[in-house]
Amino acid sequence: MKKPASTAVQPSELLTIGALAKRVGFAVSALRYYEEVGLIPPAMRRESGHRVYPDSAQDVLILIRHCRDLGFSIEETRELVALSSSPGRDCVEARAIAQVHLTAVRAKMAELRRLEQSLTRYVRACSESCAGGPAPDCSILSDLRQGMPAATPAAGCCS
Repeated sequence: MKKPASTAVQPSELLTIGALAKRVGFAVSALRYYEEVGLIPPAMRRESGHRVYPDSAQDVLILIRHCRDLGFSIEETRELVALSSSPGRDCVEARAIAQVHLTAVRAKMAELRRLEQSLTRYVRACSESCAGGPAPDCSILSDLRQGMPAATPAAGCCS
């Protein structure tokens, strides 16, 4: 009769927190944080108390890194990590999370474009009307003091 294969992690397959952090490009403190907030399971501990992780933790941490690089929140990342190990769940769930995030990114981009346009008008107005003069008379500072948005410049000022 054949013995069943052991599913226990062999000590030679364990990575210290430092070695794992180096492999995935995180600071050790990030791994501790991700463990604390439940994105990764708690580390196993050696008799000395040092954290060690199975080699499989690397894949999860790479997923987490890419999620965070794309700006997913901790909660969104947690859900995506859970989906990555749930074969019974549909990938439509991952798409829904990504779609919500994409919508938020697009809204933020539109806001940044409006901000860029306003700042461009401020800079242009200053360049054309007061640059080189005394700072207190700067059109940018004047408009900001009055709480005026950088709307269409006054006639004759900055066409």
